[in-house]
This record gives sequence, structure tokens and C-alpha cells, in this order.
Amino acid sequence: MLSLAEALGLLLPAARIIADRETVPTLAANGRVLAEAQTSRLDVPPADNTQMDGYAVRAADCAAGNAVLTVSQRIPAGHVGQPLQPGTAARIFTGAMIPDGADAVVMQEVCVTHGDSVTVNHAPQPGEWIRRAGEDIRAGSVILPAGTRLRSQELGLAASVGLATLPVLRRPRVAVFFTGDELAMPGETLKPGAIYNSNRFTLRALLENLGCEITDYGIVPDSLEATRDTLRRAAAGHDLIVTSGGVSVGEEDHVKPAVEAEGRLNMWQIAIKPGKPLAFGEIPRAGAAAPAYFLGLPGNPVSSFVTFLLLVRPFILRLQGVEQVAPRTFMMRADFSWPKPDRRNEFLRARMNADGGLDLFPNQSSGVLTSTVWGDGLIDNPPGQAIAQGDMVRFIPFDALLT
Repeated sequence: MLSLAEALGLLLPAARIIADRETVPTLAANGRVLAEAQTSRLDVPPADNTQMDGYAVRAADCAAGNAVLTVSQRIPAGHVGQPLQPGTAARIFTGAMIPDGADAVVMQEVCVTHGDSVTVNHAPQPGEWIRRAGEDIRAGSVILPAGTRLRSQELGLAASVGLATLPVLRRPRVAVFFTGDELAMPGETLKPGAIYNSNRFTLRALLENLGCEITDYGIVPDSLEATRDTLRRAAAGHDLIVTSGGVSVGEEDHVKPAVEAEGRLNMWQIAIKPGKPLAFGEIPRAGAAAPAYFLGLPGNPVSSFVTFLLLVRPFILRLQGVEQVAPRTFMMRADFSWPKPDRRNEFLRARMNADGGLDLFPNQSSGVLTSTVWGDGLIDNPPGQAIAQGDMVRFIPFDALLT
């Protein structure tokens, strides 16, 4: 069996970065991936300005600590003041430009006004409470590299330098379908032996979190011909096909022979629990030079969920040109014991407790979907590693995997 690192080492280099790009309004770019680096055309801030409400002064005029100065002008944000004359102060408001001649700002809380004058009960140092031009961003500097997945922070940064539009990669086009005559949809009456298709809802939501355009072919009947037909239709116009179930070697498992008949397939046994089976291949696309990728996941709901997070998620991010695809992990204290580890790399569902440690969900079966709702993330437990209460373990929060 392949280790997770070995599987990713085979999977990620195979991903062809989507070449198509488009320009979108910055307001509509949340979750998109930058196609090219963005450079600022201006300094931010563009001019020296005040960090707070107060008085712009010459520091030398206030050296005694109780200077009485004439208030010569009032400068709100968005207005340009007149040069400050010696022995005077300018009433100034947060964000307003520092007038020529002033070299410090004194907060209003240490000043007392009386008529047209102000007593400054403080001896400021030059530069006090002044934001310098360009202290955040210098004109000509790269503010966002290519491959950046745009969040609220990046959009605000782009707007701060006046970028009204951004060049982004086309969203990944992903087709999904689900095999199994036993599958039913919520709202339908369950026949004997049937189960509701939870994987359809889980995988679609995971793909939406990654900004994919999704075509859902629904539940495909358990027949080789129906599976091959769906694969051909799914390959057309899509970058990736994702399925769950049907990739083992049973007589009713038709995905594996269908993919082999239509294209190319690699079956990998991954040394992880839950998970293990992963199918990776390619299906030719009519009229296209490059084929569509195929990723077949296990049918058990937790196995499908975890395998997606660990393998499909980084693959889709790499398709989008994202370089850093590994999730952030944290070392945390185990407030439980795990005395009988598996020979595979286990990913245990756990949640943080009020004491700063981790509690373990009592049933770690691959069919217990409630563990993914109860938990805050996954403990990455190495093969054969027992856990004693108080041990430090590697924890991957779901927040790092679901966004």
C-alpha cells in the first residue's frame, strides 16, 4: 500500500493547471484563484496621515509639555490642510493628511480646548501617531502572487490599491455521479435494503467550498453500459470526474471496468484509515486534446469524506494553480487513550475541549457520519502509534480542510 505522502507524490504532479483565465470584478472574486501576480501602482497610505483624532503640531512647539497653541485650521479625512505655521495647531481627524510643517499628532485626550486655542499637556516625539506614506505598501511591489486563493483579506488588499478587476483562473469544472441500486434520495420512501445517498450531499458541498462548477449526473444504475455512458458524457466539458463507490472488484462494481474501457485507470491502495481504496485515471474528451481526470472514492461515507479532504482537495487546488495545498496542523494534547492503533495511518475524528485538549469520538467506524459533525477535525496518527492520555498529537482542524 502507498503512504499518504507517496500517493500525493503521484497525484499532485499529474495535475495540469487550468490555463483558461477571465477577468472579474474584485467584488465578485471571492474564492477565485489569481492567474497572475498583482502589483500596486501607488503607495499605501498615499501620504502621511494621522492614526487618531487629535491635533497636528510641531513637536518643537510642545517640548515644555504644556504648550498653548492657536488652532489655525480643521482638517477632516479627505481634505488637504494648509501648511502649519509655528506656534499653531491643526485640529485633525483619523485618516486625514498631515499638513506641511507638522511632524507629530497629539491625541485629543491629552489636550484641553479653550476658544480658539488648545493646551497640549504632552511633549510629543517627531513622528508620533503618524502613519507614513507607503508604510503598508510601496508602489511597484507585488501584493498578491499568482496562485493566491482570494479571501476577504486579499480582496480588501486589492481594493486598497485601486484594483477594480482581477485576472483569475476559470473555475474547475467537475462532474459527479454515484453508483448503487441501493441508493435513494431524501424524500423518497426507502425500500428494503436501500439507503439514502449522503455522499451526494457531502461531496457536492465539498466541491462548492473549493469554488468548482459542478454537474451532477445523480445516481447511475448498476450496469456497465450505464456507467460507461455516464463517463463519456461526464468527460465532455469537464476537468475532473469524481465518483464514490463501485471501484472494487465485485460483480456489481462497474466503475472500475467502465473507466478501464473508456480510458486509463490506476487503482491505489492508500495506507490510511478510514479510506484505503482510491482510483485515479483519465477519460478522453471528444474534441479536446487533454482528457478529463477521474477520481473514484470509497463508498463508505466517512471514508469518502476523509479521502476527499486528504487527496481530492489538494488535487483540485493544484488544478487551480495553488502551490501550498497542505493544511495547517497543530500539536495538541490527547485527553484520551488509543491503545490499539492500526497498521495504517489513522485519521481519528476528535474535537477540542474546554481544557485545551482533544476528546475522541467513541466510534471511529468508517460508516459513522455523526463523527464528522461532532468533531472539530482529524488527528493524524502515524501507523502503529498508540496514544496515551496526555500525549501530544498532530491535529488538522476541519476549518483548514473545508475552506
